Amino acid sequence: MAASRKTQPDLLKPLLEHWPDELSGQCAFEVGLSGGLDSVALLSLLARARDVRPDLAVAAVHVHHGLSPNADAWAAHCQALCRDLNVPLRIARVTVRAARGEGVEAAAREARYQAYREGAAQVVALAHHQDDQAETVLLQLLRGGGVKALAAMPALRPLSVDKLLWRPLLDFTRAQLERYVQWQGLAWVEDESNRDNRYRRNLLRNDIFPVLAASLPHYRSHLARAASLQADAAAILDEVAAMDIHACAHPQGLDLARWLGLSSSRQRQALLGWLERQGMPLPEPAGLLEFQRQLTQARVETCPLLPLAGGLLFRFGGAIQLLLESTPPAEGSLLPDLSGGKACDLPEWGGELSWEWRERGLPEMALASGLRLMPRAGGEKLPAKAGRREVKDLMREAGLPPPLRQRWPLLYGADGALLAVPGIAVSHAAASQPGWWPLWRPWPLRK
Repeated sequence: MAASRKTQPDLLKPLLEHWPDELSGQCAFEVGLSGGLDSVALLSLLARARDVRPDLAVAAVHVHHGLSPNADAWAAHCQALCRDLNVPLRIARVTVRAARGEGVEAAAREARYQAYREGAAQVVALAHHQDDQAETVLLQLLRGGGVKALAAMPALRPLSVDKLLWRPLLDFTRAQLERYVQWQGLAWVEDESNRDNRYRRNLLRNDIFPVLAASLPHYRSHLARAASLQADAAAILDEVAAMDIHACAHPQGLDLARWLGLSSSRQRQALLGWLERQGMPLPEPAGLLEFQRQLTQARVETCPLLPLAGGLLFRFGGAIQLLLESTPPAEGSLLPDLSGGKACDLPEWGGELSWEWRERGLPEMALASGLRLMPRAGGEKLPAKAGRREVKDLMREAGLPPPLRQRWPLLYGADGALLAVPGIAVSHAAASQPGWWPLWRPWPLRK
């Protein structure tokens, strides 16, 4: 709804009229309260909504980042506002640590959303409005984003397994919210960083959008409509990708032959959709295109690779496979007492060590005497019935993909002797009849 002089300042009626059906059974709401104009307006509206919806429980959370010299004053302002509106307030103090290659703004956002997830409410309400949506669409377009990025911010989405995130103000402009807050006689704080045009969003907000508004006063609603259309397109892409992922299902990932039967565009969408299911960051478009070219043109005996943040995508044995990143300790892992064939989860290795009782295996006493898992160093040999076998040859003959061979753990005894390549071979010198056979199972991917 476009802002105009004729627009009534009270926004409660349209808010209640557009209350999502998905929230009809929810009663505990927590407002993300920065103390700025937008969140003050949202908190006031939901506090007033309690008169119409008596079962509605409204609370607020203020995330104290500590990044501004005014952070304490903002928290105090939020406390005073919540007292006046009779709304419980939770102040979440967070430490913002930017990872390598990550900006402070992105790190602060992640810390903020983590604080939202930790609350007790069923629904977290955020005060993004139509101006924010327009900024997001244009920012994503300038970054070269696809349809999912251009869909911008949905009004309602899951925040965690048991929480929903709701943005009820996306149809309102900032000007409407300002008139409403002034009409209610409420004060708000201004974040001094909003004047810093080094941030692209501020550059758009402070310099570019005012010029755009002079010629195209309805640009906000137009960009918001574009976001809605892109959201529909993204949903259709997701549906097609889900069907293709199902059709290409393979025990190790995606069936290469079936994947090659898809059109080029659907090949990429299926790969991206499958990676999303694994919780993986998506590759850059150029990297994805090159990997796709290798998958379709490289010789059968080769193993094309695509490094990802957090894993490795590769082709082997008729399947497109994913190896999740793990960091086994260089000195290995000393295992607990595994007497009786106890299984052992090893997060640092990304898998589980388990045991089977076989006609030939390790004796019971070996499982209780300081076993150690070690990473490969190269050149290891395992005692065989006749002579000693190269571990790399055993792995190749077992059909392990080359990337997995580098991470496959080796099992050593307390005396430092190599006892087994778990799941592949056991030292003939250490095996007894019968005994325990070690198995190594990397944790499965999501279907």
